[in-house]
Amino acid sequence: MPTEPPPTADDPSLALREVRYSLPQLLRELQLERTGSVFAREILDQKEIAQIFATRSKKNVQRRK
Repeated sequence: MPTEPPPTADDPSLALREVRYSLPQLLRELQLERTGSVFAREILDQKEIAQIFATRSKKNVQRRK
């Protein structure tokens, strides 16, 4: 059973290809993702977590005094 040789650096199938995206289209997709419920919920979760840690750190500072 013959094995195929590994591709060489001059192999055209390994050449880099440029991909161009439409900036307006990307911005629309980003806006949709940001207004989507999952992304919005992640932001809320981050804010709630930050508030919990801020409250805990304030309580710890008060206890130490």
